Amino acid sequence: MKRLVALIALWFLSALSFAQTRGLPDFTELAEKQGPAVVNISTTQVIRGQAQVMPFPFDENDPAFEFFKRFIPRNPGGGMPRDFENKSLGSGFIISGDGYILTNAHVVDGADEVTVRLTDKREFKAKTIGADKRTDVALIKIEASGLPTVRLGDPGQLKVGEWVVAIGSPFGFDNSVTAGIVSAKGRALPQENYVPFLQTDVAINPGNSGGPLFNMRGEVVGVNSQIYSRSGGYMGVSFAIPIDVAMDIQNQLRASGKVSRGRLGVVIQEVSKELADSLGLPKPVGAVVNSVEKGGPADKAGLEAGDVILKFDGKVITNSADLPRMVGATRPGSRSVAQVWRKGTTRDITVTVGEILDEKQASTKPQQGSKPSEQTANRLGLVVSELTADQKRELKMSSGLLIEDVRGSRSELRPGDIIIAIISKGATTEVKTAEQFNKLLAHFGKGSNVTLLVRRGEMQTFVTIKGLNGGN
Repeated sequence: MKRLVALIALWFLSALSFAQTRGLPDFTELAEKQGPAVVNISTTQVIRGQAQVMPFPFDENDPAFEFFKRFIPRNPGGGMPRDFENKSLGSGFIISGDGYILTNAHVVDGADEVTVRLTDKREFKAKTIGADKRTDVALIKIEASGLPTVRLGDPGQLKVGEWVVAIGSPFGFDNSVTAGIVSAKGRALPQENYVPFLQTDVAINPGNSGGPLFNMRGEVVGVNSQIYSRSGGYMGVSFAIPIDVAMDIQNQLRASGKVSRGRLGVVIQEVSKELADSLGLPKPVGAVVNSVEKGGPADKAGLEAGDVILKFDGKVITNSADLPRMVGATRPGSRSVAQVWRKGTTRDITVTVGEILDEKQASTKPQQGSKPSEQTANRLGLVVSELTADQKRELKMSSGLLIEDVRGSRSELRPGDIIIAIISKGATTEVKTAEQFNKLLAHFGKGSNVTLLVRRGEMQTFVTIKGLNGGN
């Protein structure tokens, strides 16, 4: 009887193991067929050095000074300048048989020499056709023909939870294969406004950058770009540039060596639930316009601060990060239609898209108030003062209230901010005096949320303060 039970248990475990094995994907054919089109990229950057002077290790008051000064020169007079070679590794993949290769811009950035090694051990010096730092895509070229190439897929057809495979050279180990699933699509990362990243849990490490991300049909759906890590190594979260975005960039790089992007000339912000309520918007979607560049495309078209852009050329804007990608992908000079929410209704505004020329950073700061107010804080816990004539002239503003002090920890406001307007039930009221501002606040019930349009430095932003106090 014991023998029978043991046999049944053995059969059950074998069946369970077989079922589990059957449910896992087989990556062998994909790796065998697609691996030859994946390349190792090594770069060399020459760093011009300066002569280094070694400091004398002992002070004159040190007892060892007299003994060692005869053996160690105190002022060697400088050494010969030395040049250093900085080497780095990355990956790439061949998109055409005549030697065009896609990789990351950061892989070839600043490189004096780029070397491509194929799986058959052949090596080629590569020329950088162009690189786009905003999307981290670069196109390089080697002089060869008849090369193996990848097949391109449609990242729009990917589903969250679907298996994907990365092939690259982590830490220089050529043609390493790792697998995982799609964790999310359309991810927006800080300072990355033009790429709807694919998030995966595929193991990506230094050296994988620029390599392909495959679906289970052996089609490239992304370019592995970066990881989220506190240790510098893989921690379970990695990001890839969708291949359709990368191919659009490489087409422009191949044609002109640079990338043209559209611009509206607006500063936008995410729409929170509280902000949506203040603007009278049924649900928190779209991108709210904080400020409009004077004379820019949006200004000429009639867009205003406080507008919420819901659609751009018919495409729905779910999150504010969607808008820069849509506009950036639009050719400069194109006439596009923006659907906006303004004062409780939607309207279509036609705008001629401009072009991003450079990345100018605003450097001027608003003049701060010189005499702190002694008045008590209002219901928001703010001590405010009206702008002086000099401040209005300096800031080019007709009105506004300068925040001199913030009392309470609930507010995102800070001293030096300037309150431009207060928003309630979709209506925007310009703030001109402290008395008027306090009267407007008096209309809000205790515990209400108050949304303000605030200028901070050269930028404008909407700030919602939750749970208004009861007293003055």
